[in-house]
Amino acid sequence: MTTLDDATADRPIGLTAPSGLDREAHHRLDEAWLAAAWSHPSTRVFVVSGGQVLIDEPEGADGRTVLVTTPSFEAPVTEQHRYFLGTDEDGVRWFALQKDTLPGRIDQSARPAGLREAGLLLSPRETALMVHAVALENWQRLHRFCSRCGERTVIAAAGHIRRCQACGAEHYPRTDPAVIMLVTDERDRALLGRQVHWPEGRFSTLAGFVEPGESIEQSVRREVWEEAGVTVGEVSYVASQPWPFPSSLMLGFFARATSSDITVDGEEIEEARWFSRDDLRAAIESGEILPPSGISIAARLVELWYGKPLPRPAA
Repeated sequence: MTTLDDATADRPIGLTAPSGLDREAHHRLDEAWLAAAWSHPSTRVFVVSGGQVLIDEPEGADGRTVLVTTPSFEAPVTEQHRYFLGTDEDGVRWFALQKDTLPGRIDQSARPAGLREAGLLLSPRETALMVHAVALENWQRLHRFCSRCGERTVIAAAGHIRRCQACGAEHYPRTDPAVIMLVTDERDRALLGRQVHWPEGRFSTLAGFVEPGESIEQSVRREVWEEAGVTVGEVSYVASQPWPFPSSLMLGFFARATSSDITVDGEEIEEARWFSRDDLRAAIESGEILPPSGISIAARLVELWYGKPLPRPAA
């Protein structure tokens, strides 16, 4: 069974690198403290809209991509959609503003970017800020009305609660647990599948949402059986990853198959195959398959099993 002692284990899962941020949740209901934090000259603010932020790729010595931010005194006043994200190691307080559109920029190097792209380019601190802001924005946009009485709710706790003024109910940001698993058989081959809506050749790990009344281990076994017709015994936890598209928390596992015959469901998974490490290397290098990549935890699960960075397709 693959373990975290492999050569690739020291690299963090995407979107989870240490950021040095303290969310300081105990201040979210303290309006006086929040007002003072907002008005402090060192406070920084950025706008989030539709899951995107502005990033800047300036020409310079390091050429590092950065999150476009402004001092709070230059930011537009939108207290209803102002979210406190935390304080960094330098004592700088960070806020996000939810807007209908991103602000225009004179700088030619600044442009909009979503988390899948920006998460590969920004620093761990800026990535963590963006993950937090995008998750709050998604929840806020989709949960404007009270699920108890149907009345419109208002934002509270610096963006982390929606409160119904009609019935008094409080609603909190939603996080949907999902399992994602690298399944191996007795020959240590990896099971990878292709969803029906993916481009031809794209393969990745199996995944699915945890159902009500179900443990995460039960969810792993059920999803693998439903999608590929493979039974699973041992299940071991690897790591988690926030995935605000719009509100998931990916729980990553290694799972050991107790059967090897594959029967795909045809609804979510169109094709599934067992790969040895040599099989996978050859298929990637020939261009036959496209493995998971980018910030997804799927890429790291496959890489941990493979034992080193995945090869690149031949040019």
